[in-house]
Amino acid sequence: MDEITERVREIERRLNAAALERWGRAPRIIAVSKTVPASRVNEVKSAGILRLGENRVQEILEKMPYLDASFQIDLIGRLQSNKVKYIIDKVCMIQSLDRDSLAQEIDRRAQQKHLRMPVLIQVNIGDEPQKGGVAVDELFAFARRYAALPGLDVRGLMAVMPDLHDETALRPYFVQMRRLFEQLREEAIDGTHIEELSMGMSGDYELAAQEGATMVRIGSAIFGARHYPQQDQQILKGDIQA
Repeated sequence: MDEITERVREIERRLNAAALERWGRAPRIIAVSKTVPASRVNEVKSAGILRLGENRVQEILEKMPYLDASFQIDLIGRLQSNKVKYIIDKVCMIQSLDRDSLAQEIDRRAQQKHLRMPVLIQVNIGDEPQKGGVAVDELFAFARRYAALPGLDVRGLMAVMPDLHDETALRPYFVQMRRLFEQLREEAIDGTHIEELSMGMSGDYELAAQEGATMVRIGSAIFGARHYPQQDQQILKGDIQA
């Protein structure tokens, strides 16, 4: 068994232990492949992972020709409205819908391509000004405002947790996200299909699984520490071995 597959199997074991008894299922792994060369990203296919998370539009466009065609890509980083046109027909989900102008642009570009783009509403659960996301007290109004747009398919919520290393301090944010997810699902807003709660990363995915995540976004725990210059196209494509 190769190194990446071993890491994935260990993550799956931990996710199952954290989630199966309480929730009946473990969250799906989204392999976060930012700055990782395409040649190395392709290795996760052998571990059974076919869903990737990328942060930057430019990197998606550079790497896609070199990735295995069976991968699906989620845009998980903050998305500029003027970049939507480049990836609207190339990603399977936009997980970082966080403002009015972006919702309107996704809708416009999706309709041009005759698509209905699956999106997650990003929630600024820690009320951190440096992070994107809809404020908690604006979430339901935001969802109602954009669920009816023909180019959007609102599937659930996403959050980037505060950078806390104390599990006791961090857990309430996961609990609150699960509560918001369930409330949004129960509200059954027309045009929404609330089924995904994307939260948890390499340092806290077990906690996320315990509190009801349906997706965890894991990068370094799969690929190892990143040492790849983000702007180096050749390395990103895998033409040069790092």
